[in-house]
Amino acid sequence: MSATAVSIASGQKLRFWQTTVGKKAVMAVTGFILFGFLIGHLAGNLQIFLPPEKINHYAELLHSAPALLWAARLTLLVSVILHMWAALVLTKVQWDARPVKYFRKENLNSSYASRTMIWGGVIIAAFVIFHLLHFTFGSVHPNFDPKNVYNNVIIGFQSIPVSVFYMVAMVLLCMHLYHGLWSMFQSLGLDHPKYTPWLKRFAKVFAYLIAIGNISIPAAVLAGFLKPVAGV
Repeated sequence: MSATAVSIASGQKLRFWQTTVGKKAVMAVTGFILFGFLIGHLAGNLQIFLPPEKINHYAELLHSAPALLWAARLTLLVSVILHMWAALVLTKVQWDARPVKYFRKENLNSSYASRTMIWGGVIIAAFVIFHLLHFTFGSVHPNFDPKNVYNNVIIGFQSIPVSVFYMVAMVLLCMHLYHGLWSMFQSLGLDHPKYTPWLKRFAKVFAYLIAIGNISIPAAVLAGFLKPVAGV
């Protein structure tokens, strides 16, 4: 019996966010915020392929309004926490609903991305922490210069293990985005036989573009197309 059924049977009135539907709505809304961030973040990062002063000026522009910057950071932090909370609770509800494992489980109606969603999310969360320490705070960067984002990115990705870890994380992000974006459409009530194939294609293309765009940066560094520039 689900947590919702137990609460209703005992006469308690659940708040919307306490229900399974409510938690899915939390995941959808926070996921939408995070998807928007990924688009903006990628657009900013791809300026690494332009002259060095472009991305350095972009970084200066972001830090010129610290109040807005920290408001955005706090919004993202709250969104990540709520997104992970809802995901973990929903996963626990699913596991509790089936305390005895299947003798033989056939994954006929689920994709690999959906079956590994929770573990992929944990790895991505670990990557985000490393990414912040690497490029935002510079505490694990070999030669961090807060005024030279261009060189920070290139020097950081000249480490093969770091670049490989980054690219693997982007592959997992692609899988997470595809399933997450499609689930968001369903949670928002946009699932319809007429539009479902198009929504799935959109989710797949969006996930691929985000992953390929991000992977292109360490790949270009390792290939020697991007190199540090003195005096920028």
